[in-house]
Amino acid sequence: MNIVPCITWVKKGVAATHPEKVELTPKELEQIIKQTQSKLQDADSDEDQNENVERRNETQSQIDEYDFDKYDEESGDIHCNISNIATFGKDGKDPLITGNDDDSEKEDDGIKSDDNLVLIGHVEGDASILEIFVYNEAEGSFYCHHDILLPSFPLCIEWLNFDPADSKPSNLCAIGNMTPIIEVWDLDLIDCLEPAYKLGRKPSKKKNFKRIGHKDAVLDLAWNQNFTHVLASGSVDQTVLLWDLENGTPVNKIDSFNEKIQSLKWHPTETHQLLTGCADKMVRLFDCRDQSVMKSWETSGEVEKVLWNQFDPNYCLVSIDNGYMQYFDIRQDEPIWNVEAHTKEVTGLTLSSSCPGLLVTSANDGVIKVWDVINHAEPCSIWEKKTNLGALLCLASNPNDPLVFSAGGDHKSHNLRVFNFSEVAEIRERFGDRISESNNQEEVMNVTENMESMLLNNIGKKEKR
Repeated sequence: MNIVPCITWVKKGVAATHPEKVELTPKELEQIIKQTQSKLQDADSDEDQNENVERRNETQSQIDEYDFDKYDEESGDIHCNISNIATFGKDGKDPLITGNDDDSEKEDDGIKSDDNLVLIGHVEGDASILEIFVYNEAEGSFYCHHDILLPSFPLCIEWLNFDPADSKPSNLCAIGNMTPIIEVWDLDLIDCLEPAYKLGRKPSKKKNFKRIGHKDAVLDLAWNQNFTHVLASGSVDQTVLLWDLENGTPVNKIDSFNEKIQSLKWHPTETHQLLTGCADKMVRLFDCRDQSVMKSWETSGEVEKVLWNQFDPNYCLVSIDNGYMQYFDIRQDEPIWNVEAHTKEVTGLTLSSSCPGLLVTSANDGVIKVWDVINHAEPCSIWEKKTNLGALLCLASNPNDPLVFSAGGDHKSHNLRVFNFSEVAEIRERFGDRISESNNQEEVMNVTENMESMLLNNIGKKEKR
């Protein structure tokens, strides 16, 4: 197995210029190994008791079609032998290490202000890894800066900047995986062994712990950028949880579903509205103030992705497992259009960050397509290509460049690629004018913001006098 199941981008200027390296002493490493052993042994005994009870209570309509429950059972025996990885002598040193690390060609870990980070969930063999790539369009560079070994198969990634332990914005990412626990990792740390914090807890009879959070795998995450302490999570357990990141607990639970929740998106401006896509063939719009369903639409298959049109938030896009995609006006009951986009599940659905109407889709048929959906008209197919990435599993847009996208698939040797559509004549000609207009608007906004800042500064100086 060698696949990329999830991917996302980080804006320029967010990452630390010089990420901090975590260096553990031999004693600290030995202590971590012992603690991990103890936790795994406790978890194995507790899970055997608790999960057997939960399985007996599940109805036939909640069959675990992906066999997620057995995942932890399979991995448990592997990690219980962690003590064999390192041994320590009386002096606290590992006797198996006989030489010093005098690598003269030390890699420069600096990240520049015009670098994007690309966060990649990568599964190779038995290893699950979060890879932090650096992308710089001007230099033409794209390389893995550092990586983090994950305890479980990653299913979704969401960047966020809220750290309850720090009042300043941070550079973090939340990862949903095949366990009910959501992990939040600090991207500005290299060689870290533990996440910055976790959301959720499995029950333990031995320690008298009750369950916190989900009961099954987490399939999607959505961070509320307007209320930065709020994170939504959708799970195989047929619930959506709203987490308060201040204290790491779920404060609201939405369970108006008949199947697993596969996609979540917060409304760009109406901060309390959450759009959900479910395998029960339903798209639902919730008012999270009282968990009520504001609107719902039935589709022709399992919903793979939901997406707001950030250029006009009265509209949203939906992709389905039968290859179709639909476009909705949330004020109406029926879709505006319904188009067969691919021959298999449409697993990738994203709009350009700043070019109106530029929509990109990808699917399990291995094809990536570029569409024009300007003015809410039926989409016009502009360009398509059969990639060599295998079945495409994820797609993401660069937040700073309107024509740069990334995709991941399941090809054994080629499963990741960055697409720069400025190199494609058809796309460049179709959207060039809109990109120029968008850039001009951004420049005007920046000038206006600077003027406001200057005025405020001047007022402050006069008041001090």
